[in-house]
Amino acid sequence: MIYLDHNATTPISPEVLEAMMPYLTTEWGNPSSSYKFGAKLKSVIETARAQVAELIGAHPLEIVFTSCATESNNTAIHAALKANPGKGHVITSMVEHSSVLNYCAALASYDGYRVTYLPVDREGLLKLADLEKAITDDTAIVSLMWANNETGVLFPVKEIAEICRSRGVLYHCDAVQAAGKVETDLRKVQADYLSLTGHKFHAPKGVGALIVRRKTPVSPLIHGGHQERNLRGGTESVPLIVGMGKAAELARKYLPDYEKKVRPLRDALEEGILSTIPNTELNGHKTQRLANTSNITFHGIESEALLILLDQEGICASSGSACLADSDEPSHVVKAMKPESAASRQMIRFSLDTAVQARDIAASVSCLQRAVTALRD
Repeated sequence: MIYLDHNATTPISPEVLEAMMPYLTTEWGNPSSSYKFGAKLKSVIETARAQVAELIGAHPLEIVFTSCATESNNTAIHAALKANPGKGHVITSMVEHSSVLNYCAALASYDGYRVTYLPVDREGLLKLADLEKAITDDTAIVSLMWANNETGVLFPVKEIAEICRSRGVLYHCDAVQAAGKVETDLRKVQADYLSLTGHKFHAPKGVGALIVRRKTPVSPLIHGGHQERNLRGGTESVPLIVGMGKAAELARKYLPDYEKKVRPLRDALEEGILSTIPNTELNGHKTQRLANTSNITFHGIESEALLILLDQEGICASSGSACLADSDEPSHVVKAMKPESAASRQMIRFSLDTAVQARDIAASVSCLQRAVTALRD
């Protein structure tokens, strides 16, 4: 198997699995228990909290563990609206993850709420002037991602945060695809809320985090017990939290070398495709994007047909977000960039990681050449 879909999910690293094992076997207590067997696990959770905080330049007490980024994204918008009962305006973009877009769509169906969707240009870039213009006295929160999950395009999050702060508006940043791939330092980017999920940087699925800056209003989306300082009810999954903490520690350790290892492989993949397969086109800004992500349109070929042939050859890629894999809809990201073309139904996303080898790239390009030729014939 050649796995080129790391933006969908990543394998659990051996070090992460090793760190988790005691809490799947012998240390299986409930951390909310009063007796030592369970209660001692509270310190384990706090260690993981500190590890996640280190990755993104936050204070440990700003970390709230959740089940996933979808929950984190929903919680942030929910908290901002609840803290501003007189304001019902949300600003987001046309290329956000479905967990943000669908939450906003649900809000817009209720009286008193409205959503502004900022456009992007043909390279997937956001214009700050559009954000400035969209903010009104009724705006409760701006939710704009750090890096796009389909194209890898990076938004100017530092400037977005500065605009929001100057206008007195809360800013939520979905940093799911950015963490572990680029520097995500909240000491430099003054976001009020930031979302993460573990399985994008070699932790297990089922655990995420919402970072809530100190003095930022927050209220639970899930009500229950006293867990997570009364901000997220439900018994903590100690093994998953430990795994996310260890993965965050490793991501921070390896971040300085990530781009120089991955970018040459991605560039080789793009060069191989664009130079040898006719009628192909890159989607997304050439340089202002993640080092691991390549989104390419194969004109005249349906995405799903090409993915089937790749899968038969053991190559894993995608036609967009894994969360929308069962949908018949075209990529909303590429459609927002190029609304007049069929590119949104004819694109493939390739997303790499440090485990990918040069031979994998060569084999993938060769397979794509054969598959595209067969489909066009």
